Amino acid sequence: MKRIGVSYTATNFDNYINWFSEADKRDDIEIVELSFIQNNFPDINTCDAFILTGGVDVHPSLYGGDIRYENMPAEFQIARDRFETLIYRYAKCHRLPVLGICRGLQLINTIESGNLIQDMGEVANAVHRKSTEDKRHDLQIVEGTLLRQIAGQELGEVNSAHHQCIDPTAIAETLVVSARSSDHTIEAVEYADPRQKGFMLCVQW
Repeated sequence: MKRIGVSYTATNFDNYINWFSEADKRDDIEIVELSFIQNNFPDINTCDAFILTGGVDVHPSLYGGDIRYENMPAEFQIARDRFETLIYRYAKCHRLPVLGICRGLQLINTIESGNLIQDMGEVANAVHRKSTEDKRHDLQIVEGTLLRQIAGQELGEVNSAHHQCIDPTAIAETLVVSARSSDHTIEAVEYADPRQKGFMLCVQW
């Protein structure tokens, strides 16, 4: 039985669970909710892989950002930031697979000492930031990357619901860009040197 730990988010958490079909679950997969609210840290030790989900912005203190900025959330979740940092560090230490999605991508970049653009601005937000529904935009996948190997293609289209992104001038040295949108927004990252490490992929969609 493989146990996949999925970090809890108040933003559409059921969607992450529903990605796993009944057929997936019959193939000896068990989903474990890892919740900063329950603080069920011991459950991290029982998991074989992890998904860090989307949600509220990472607290600026994690990357030396401004305390106030455009489109900032009414409340941050510093307890979640800390809890999910423990998940990532555990996974990295034990070379276990990690998939970071949206906020998960941004969090991993900050843990690895990268920085974020705190608000992408009016023009970029018109392309990327969710309004009543997620937006859609193009994607170009970098040749030679893990993502390119998985996707098997160079171009695609993805859904978009974010107003922050990795600062391209301050991406963590341990990471490399594996996809961008046509406006050069970083849409995916992975380890720059995957040797002696577990699977790790982060996507902004």
